[in-house]
Amino acid sequence: MSKKLFLLGGSRYAVPVIKAARKLGCTVITCDYLPDNAAHRFSDRYENISITDKDAVLEEAARRHKADGIMSFACDPGVVTAAYVAEKMGLPFQCSHEAACILQDKGRFRQFLKENNFNTPNAKKYCGKKIPSGDIDYFHWPVIVKPSDSAGSKGVAKVAGPSDLGEAIDRALQNSISGSFIIEDFLDFSGYHSSADSFSVDGRMEFITYSDQLFDAEAENSYVPSKIIWPSTMARKNQDFLSSETQRLAELLHMGTGIYNIETCVDRSGRPYLMEVSPRGGGCKIAEIQQLSMGVQLIENEVRRSVGMPLLPVKAHESDGCWCEMVIHAAPGQRGIFQRMEIDPAVRDRYVKKLDFAVQKGDAVQPFTGANRALGDMFLRFASRAELDEIMQHSSEWLKIITA
Repeated sequence: MSKKLFLLGGSRYAVPVIKAARKLGCTVITCDYLPDNAAHRFSDRYENISITDKDAVLEEAARRHKADGIMSFACDPGVVTAAYVAEKMGLPFQCSHEAACILQDKGRFRQFLKENNFNTPNAKKYCGKKIPSGDIDYFHWPVIVKPSDSAGSKGVAKVAGPSDLGEAIDRALQNSISGSFIIEDFLDFSGYHSSADSFSVDGRMEFITYSDQLFDAEAENSYVPSKIIWPSTMARKNQDFLSSETQRLAELLHMGTGIYNIETCVDRSGRPYLMEVSPRGGGCKIAEIQQLSMGVQLIENEVRRSVGMPLLPVKAHESDGCWCEMVIHAAPGQRGIFQRMEIDPAVRDRYVKKLDFAVQKGDAVQPFTGANRALGDMFLRFASRAELDEIMQHSSEWLKIITA
């Protein structure tokens, strides 16, 4: 009898998980409240249930389907539910339900980091719309305001001064499931942020890597990643420090086996920060570009972990050239009805290794305010970082989104 994987969320980022699971002979049941989501077309069965309703998901996974494993891949709202169901059913998961609650709540995570002497920006969590006037002097302005429980950079804003807090708080709350947000000091960082998928085995971080994460300064939301590059230009000493701190975090939270999406940065004083650690695969097809560039099989291993199959060796080689995962999105101010995408043949034929469309003719093209507004992903390989930088800084010239 085939293993049953209960997969929370149905975005296009879940499709490679479904394909990997079915290749292993698993039956895949997808679940969320959006029946038109892309991944449901690839699963064996779809259940229309809110993935934040942990007891309803437990009822479906445990009693109806008798699932062998549960996962929330590139889907933040389902992570805590997946940990809860796994714990109740005795299924494999990266960490306990309590650890998942800490990692998935930006306010609780910042407090945990502070209490355990990790580098972390000044931060506080708040509920409701009231402006925290009594804490104005606690922060070093400017600050970042963000939902405490959202992903894809939705609802994130940089605020120069207290007079602008109200609008930023409203935006954050519009994108929060729990009706809460955090305010934290803005870090003036050196180099690039990193967002990468790592993997632990029995609590030991067997694979950790770092990327250069770039943002489109002209996009409607300039905090949504638009490009992710391997290998990273982060100094080796900072990578080593962050890897050590990630291992320390894993031990403090008694983490087990599985994939983690980890975001890090280094500020201008040279101080490295663990910004986010989530027990799930990352969006923006991070695990896929890591497989292309370094040969590491994280998606298949995450499926294997979830349903109790033996793991493949968690091995990676040095990045084969310089790789860029480009999040295709509307040009600044562009909106309309998608007609086609035009790529200069000289760039397409030489550099593009994989192209994944998220839209088809007739779909709406909307401003790039979050990862959910992406039009697709492009994977490119270059011989050197200099070549990558030269080509990618002119992307608006060789890539055109045609709308009506």
